[in-house]
Amino acid sequence: MPSTLPATTESFLSELNQGRFLIQKCNHCQSHLFYPRNFCIHCSKDALSWIEPLGTGVVYSTTTVRRKPEAGGDYDVSIIELDEGVRLMSQVLGLDPHEVKIGMRVQLSVVPDPSGQQKVVFHPLGADHVQ
Repeated sequence: MPSTLPATTESFLSELNQGRFLIQKCNHCQSHLFYPRNFCIHCSKDALSWIEPLGTGVVYSTTTVRRKPEAGGDYDVSIIELDEGVRLMSQVLGLDPHEVKIGMRVQLSVVPDPSGQQKVVFHPLGADHVQ
């Protein structure tokens, strides 16, 4: 069955499932973009390249989702601003959810999720990658 995903999304997901998180960079205005697009949102050109970001950033916003312990317990949901300037929703792992703070420096990891697909998560910068 043919995919109904745009080619840009398919390229992104294919790389992610191989353990590589990529963002786009406009070859015209040099802006970074995420989520995958077909043209630059800054200059409207379609000259986009895939790049691997530095993998570091800062917690832009965060919240703790509350769950009963038998449902898996509380977990963090954060918006991370990468050093390239793009933002994405993810999780900060390696500490209690209520310890995640706005402005905290983080580093990116690609890890398997329960379905077997790969996902992007973050850890405090310099911390061991404990899940």
